Amino acid sequence: MNQTERRKAEHVDIAINEDVRASYNFWDDVRLIHNALPEIDIDDIDISTRFLEKKLKAPIIISGMTGGYRGGKKINEVLAKVAENYQIGMGVGSQRSALENKSLEDTYGIIKDFDIPLKIANIGASQIVRWNKKELIRSIDEIIKMIDADALAICLNFLQEIIQPEGEAYAKGCMNSIEIITKEFDIPVIVKETGAGISGDVARRLAKLDISAIDVGGYGGTSFAAIEYYRAKKMNDWLYERLGKTFWDWGIPTPLSLIEVADVVKDKVEIIATGGIRNGLDVAKAIALGADCAGIAYVILKQAVRGLDSAMREMHAIIEELRSAMFLVGAKDVDDLKSAEVELWI
Repeated sequence: MNQTERRKAEHVDIAINEDVRASYNFWDDVRLIHNALPEIDIDDIDISTRFLEKKLKAPIIISGMTGGYRGGKKINEVLAKVAENYQIGMGVGSQRSALENKSLEDTYGIIKDFDIPLKIANIGASQIVRWNKKELIRSIDEIIKMIDADALAICLNFLQEIIQPEGEAYAKGCMNSIEIITKEFDIPVIVKETGAGISGDVARRLAKLDISAIDVGGYGGTSFAAIEYYRAKKMNDWLYERLGKTFWDWGIPTPLSLIEVADVVKDKVEIIATGGIRNGLDVAKAIALGADCAGIAYVILKQAVRGLDSAMREMHAIIEELRSAMFLVGAKDVDDLKSAEVELWI
């Protein structure tokens, strides 16, 4: 196992076995207003939606989390079976490692074996800015084909890069690289944060590009600074251990990020709300605040590591929680839910 594979394995192991959650989850400060007279029947509620021109049976995406090491293949297989069963979207983790080591392609490509309505490829922004145009086009083409992707996520993971001992904190030229990709490839491009949130100003700049969606990836769920804190502690690297602790709670809370982004890009690009989504009620809150879909990460990863039955049961509960929330606010479909009354305590 090389250094990159070892790091990816450590990320999953630490996420599952250590306390790497943000100190506060701001979804607790978002309240949907109860409708005592919903005037609908539970059987009439339709939770399906269209996202990036794909039909999903629920406004849920399993966020890209892993791949690039042997254990990642099994996890992605379990997650793919869940996505197929519930006909929801699914992403994979950064595919850079498979570009460098072809033997790892199947740790991502396993999801091609399943009928998933929206498969999302993944590459970090700090990688694409280091490639020249020829390398960029070749590499993006490879990762799209690797999973037969329906969309491409470009991850703005700079918090993790600056905290990670092996990190590559290169951001100069991001906008230009994203623009090249949108012009060279006929595939929806999602710009995705990974735990620190997207501000209204950044969303405004991104909306000038020909992207299809923004994933706000806000603060409130897994802290990647916390993960790197534990890795640095294990390596006896006092400096990065300190950096991880200092920036553990860095970022824009997901609900606030979502509100800002929705205010700026509404009707221009679609929005995914990822970051601290724990259950179907949080999904409903995200939709009511302006998201088109919600991204699920930690809660489904934890169950996927335990096995397929646990992962299936978790997603079933999330979907039924979403349906229940919609009934209790009187929303017969996802469009109705977007108009639900919300109270903010933030």
